[in-house]
Order: sequence, then C-alpha cells, then structure tokens
Amino acid sequence: MTLRLFRAELLSVATDPIKDPDAIGHEPDGLLAVENGLVVARGDYATLAPRFAGLPVENLPGLVVPGFVDAHVHYPQMDRIASHGEQLLDWLERHIFPAEMAFADPGHAASVADAFLTELLRHGTTSALVFPTVHPGSVDALFDAALERRMRILSGKVLMDLGPEGLRDTAERARADSEALIRQWRGRGRLGYAVTPRFALTSSDEQLVQAAAVLEANPDVLLHTHLAENRHECAAVAQRFPDAHDYLDVYDRFGLVGPRSVFAHGIHLTDRSCARIAEAGAGIAVCPTSNLFLGSGFFDFGQADAHGMRLGLGSDIGAGTSFSMLHTAGVAYQAALAREVRLDPFRALYLATAGSAGLLGIADRVGGLQPGQEADFVVLDEAATTLLARRTAGADLAARLFAMQVLGDDRTVRRTYVLGECAWDRGMG
Repeated sequence: MTLRLFRAELLSVATDPIKDPDAIGHEPDGLLAVENGLVVARGDYATLAPRFAGLPVENLPGLVVPGFVDAHVHYPQMDRIASHGEQLLDWLERHIFPAEMAFADPGHAASVADAFLTELLRHGTTSALVFPTVHPGSVDALFDAALERRMRILSGKVLMDLGPEGLRDTAERARADSEALIRQWRGRGRLGYAVTPRFALTSSDEQLVQAAAVLEANPDVLLHTHLAENRHECAAVAQRFPDAHDYLDVYDRFGLVGPRSVFAHGIHLTDRSCARIAEAGAGIAVCPTSNLFLGSGFFDFGQADAHGMRLGLGSDIGAGTSFSMLHTAGVAYQAALAREVRLDPFRALYLATAGSAGLLGIADRVGGLQPGQEADFVVLDEAATTLLARRTAGADLAARLFAMQVLGDDRTVRRTYVLGECAWDRGMG
C-alpha cells in the first residue's frame, strides 16, 4: 500500500475532555498521512505539507472524525428493531429469543452478518463489540464477514444454559465452544474475543464459574454482558441471588469484574457498584436509545463521573433505534439533561470514539486518529439535509458538531474509511 495524503478539516477527542483540557484535536485545514493502513502524520496543512512535497493530496469534502466505536450492539437483533409493546424481559421472550433461534442456520447467520456490517459502515462505525447468539456458527459468520471488510470487531459466543428451549447450552459445552472459538480466531485480522454471558438470569452458577475460568486463562479476551438495565430485571436478580449486595456483586462473586469487563447499560446502579466498577477498572457501555425505547430509564452521568467510571456508547441494536453513533450521542445528551447534566458535544464524540475504544481495550489502535493508530475515519457532511445545512451555516465547531449529533443520521456520513481505504461511500446507495 502506498502513502496516501488527505486534506480536510480534522477533529478528534482522544481523551476525556472533562479530565484533559487539551483533549480536543482540531485542524481547520489539516493534513492526514496514511501508510500501510496506519496514520503516520497529522497536523496543520501549511505546516505539514512541505514534508510531503510533490506527492498527490486528496481533498475530503467535510469534517473528518475517527471511525465510530460501538461498545455494545446485537447483530442478530437487527431485523427486530422497532418491535412494539414490551419492556426488557417480556420483549426478549416475545421478539428476541425467537429471532435468535434462527441463527442455528449458518446461511441465515452469514446473510445477517453481511447486512449488519454494511449498516455499521453506512453509519460510520468501523469498530464494535458485538453480541452474536448462543450458536458458535453465529460467531464464525460475523468474524468471516469482518475479516473480508478488515473491520475491528470483537465478539464471542453467548452463554445461556438457563435460556429458553432452542437457545440453551450447558456450562461444559459453552466453555468448550468458547475455547475452540478463541483458538480458531485469535490473531486473525483485526478480530478480538469476548466471553459473553447474556446476563445473570440466563446463566447457572456453574456457567458463570466456567466463564471466569476462560477469562482468567485468556488475558487477551474481554468480558461482555448486561448489568442493571431494567428495574424488573434487577428485582429478578435480587430474588435469585439474595445474598449479593447488588447486581454487580453477583458478577463480582464469580470473578467477572475487572479491567477487561464491559457492562452494558448500568442505569440502576448503587453507589457501591459504581465505586467498585471504577476500582476494578471496568466500564459501562451507555445505550441511551435502547434505554428510552424499552422504558428502562436514563443513565446517570453525574453519578458515574463522581465515581470516575470509564464510559463508552453503544447503539444496542435492536432495542436501540439507530445504528448511528451520531444519533446515539445526541440521545445521550438528552438522557444526561434529564438528570441535569449537560453533555458537551466534544465529550459525546469522545464517548463514541476513543472512550468506547478504551472500554474495548483498543484505544492504542483506534479512536483518536493519532500517528501510529489505524486509519479508520469518517467524512461527515454537515449539509446532508436542508435543515442541517441551515442549522450549521455560520456556526462554530461545537454548534456544528452538536447539530450533527442531534439531527444527523446515515445521510450525514459521506464516506467511511477502513485502514485508509474507502469502505463506504454515500453514492453506493
């Protein structure tokens, strides 16, 4: 691959701006140099261009930001997005579990995986932590499709030996399947593995013990599960585990709370849980569109920040209502404001990029568009719709970014680049 030079307005937020006053990197007229899929230089065009004198430069029409990182999403649920009428537990029984049973068919899994990854790229998402199903073939299908697209995807077979008929494994088989998948996929492309118990109610004590054993034996894998999403769910967990201090303590007692643990939702957390999550170096994937759609509640950013918890953003398709991490950031603003916290648009961008990458243990590789990182980036069109064009005309950077988060969708993504190569162009359809 030859050296490629891109000239554009560049923006990234590589660290949390509430902790780092220099977190925002912005070049109104910037130059990005990419070689062998990596960023080798970035800076002000006038300053950096002489270093590459005589080489062709491609002008990118729009605001360039790092590729979005979705910290929690279910690919088998994409065809059940916008399913009416239920909160979490009933919604799973009525809509989701029947849909996931179809993934016993490898052909079906491959078809959905292909469509799913196409939607991610259409919306500017280049990396994601993904729930498949209980079927090992659902992992194979997703990883095969991700290899073809050179995307950075992390996933792992769902563990649920207390699941419904047709989605039930055993503790022993789940461990064997997980270990076999790790051996099969480790080191291939940009893939990563995550030990994935669905949530505490669908795994026996023995399965949670086995999940911890796999996690301990494989220091390069994540733990990915759900936590404190819905009040009815929390009550059911408390009933099953009456000796636990709270929901998080259930996982903690099985050795599943640590720096590689990614917990989705975390809406109904005690202060004790927040302190423990921060102490352990674990983190929360905040999923605001899903939480609103299922009537689960609003994430408490103030509580999380008071305890210093690590955070990222997840679309949580299909309870989530949009693949767009821009839209997810906009709804996160609304969720935060409902609890009287004003989520800054630059911090929202951080959560959708480098913040999520940090949760997934890949912040050294993606999320900041920094030299040495992989060249995944998105070209945003702030005039993608008539209304957006009116709102951003003459506006400063913060207002333009916020408008795209609140009003944007897949139309706002002009192009998506993976390892410096265009993987999606709006003209593709």
